[in-house]
Amino acid sequence: MAIAIAYANTDSMADFLIKDHHHHHHYSSLSYFFSYLLFLLLFSSPPTAYAFTGDVAEDSKNRRDDLFVEILKDEAVGRLNELGKVSDAARYLERTFLSPASIKARFLLKKWMEDSGLRTWVDCMGNLHGRAEGRNASAEALLIGSHLDTVVDAGKFDGALGIISAISALKVFYMNGKLEELKRPIEVIAFSDEEGVRFQSTFLGSAAIAGILPVSSLEISDKSGMSIKDVITESGVEITEENLLQLKYDRKSVWGYVEVHIEQGPVLEWTGFPLGVVRGIAGQSRLKVTVRGSQGHAGTVPMPLRQDPMAASAELIVQLEKLCKQPESYLSFDGHCSDFTLKSLSTSLVCTVGEISSWPSASNVIPGQVTFTVDLRTIDDVGREAVIYEFSNQVHKICSSRSVLCNIERKHDANAVISDSELSSQLKSAASTALKKMVGDIQEEVPILMSGAGHDAMAMSHLTKVGMLFVRCRGGISHSPAEHVLDDDVWAAGLAVLEFLENHL
Repeated sequence: MAIAIAYANTDSMADFLIKDHHHHHHYSSLSYFFSYLLFLLLFSSPPTAYAFTGDVAEDSKNRRDDLFVEILKDEAVGRLNELGKVSDAARYLERTFLSPASIKARFLLKKWMEDSGLRTWVDCMGNLHGRAEGRNASAEALLIGSHLDTVVDAGKFDGALGIISAISALKVFYMNGKLEELKRPIEVIAFSDEEGVRFQSTFLGSAAIAGILPVSSLEISDKSGMSIKDVITESGVEITEENLLQLKYDRKSVWGYVEVHIEQGPVLEWTGFPLGVVRGIAGQSRLKVTVRGSQGHAGTVPMPLRQDPMAASAELIVQLEKLCKQPESYLSFDGHCSDFTLKSLSTSLVCTVGEISSWPSASNVIPGQVTFTVDLRTIDDVGREAVIYEFSNQVHKICSSRSVLCNIERKHDANAVISDSELSSQLKSAASTALKKMVGDIQEEVPILMSGAGHDAMAMSHLTKVGMLFVRCRGGISHSPAEHVLDDDVWAAGLAVLEFLENHL
């Protein structure tokens, strides 16, 4: 096996990574080439390449055993492929909150957890837990997790890789008789919802455990009119206000939370490293903008007399794009944003309108109402609030000039999360040790990255300190069937988790 490792200044690349790759879909070959070329041009000095060889297949059996190829690579890849076939749709991967496929996937993961010697249970929000008590069941527990739900037409690694990597690493301990030697309990959690596809409310599973899920969330309905409470009850689990509140973990019982996840961006691939440590996660807000006008006949209402919410929405969306492309042009004059915030926004702010709907939605009718969503992310929370405030001003200004009524609802807010320095240091050391075992000596440090995509670690940060490890994915493509992780990178992720857990023996 030969792995080429290229290195670039990861500090200078951090700002680039903040861009949102969480909603990254198919690229054409040509568009990806130009995106990649643009990325290379952003950095003045090209990376220096180092080639290492360390063909494990030709090494001794002891070396193969030391790297646990059969469990961390072969079995883990097989399980990811098997899980990737568990879908509610026939032609693509889709698993939403407590759907039939999600329950089937949970059953598979439960079986694999028990195969690793873990005690399992499902809580009232549908989260699956697998726990090893170690030497001291009352000690603070290390939680490791990710999500089992997917977006529509998903890839098979998003969420699943983090769960499988943890289960595989713990299986190695179980097979070696070391599971009972752990100095603290280790608990793997497969969260029931992170993507927020079904109920448009992210982190349902992890937010409940972190104690930040409002009881009122149980009344949120999906497009079919079923509430979260209805769906949970239908799955055979009783959910009440009391047992939802009881789901929150006691801070004193938790040592920390770690999550392994695909990068969903191109930086690790560019540097040549299979693994990277996450420095922090961008904060995000989701807005719903409703524009109400005067519904009318498309052929009989003269243009000067129209109060068209569709045309107004179009202007609002273009104005949002201008604001997010050049925030300094709109925010610098008010004196409320520091130079640091303006610089952070200029490198990290991304805004997306991903959904538009109109009523009555007919080609020969001037709509009476238009709604659209806004997804806004940046690493600077103060700047995010300033952008929302300025966008609100622009909305009311434009709507007033067009004589339409506008309303903005904040549907979701999550502050930026900075990873715990101790956990990050341990993960960096574990990743470095894993890569050295796989390919020999490496001369450069494991990259440290920022994440523009949201993860369960954001919710869990309200409960305990968090740390994240990113795994390279081909082309930086995610939320797409083209999402791909090399078998050897799956192996590297599992080995890094194993090395990290060695510190807890």
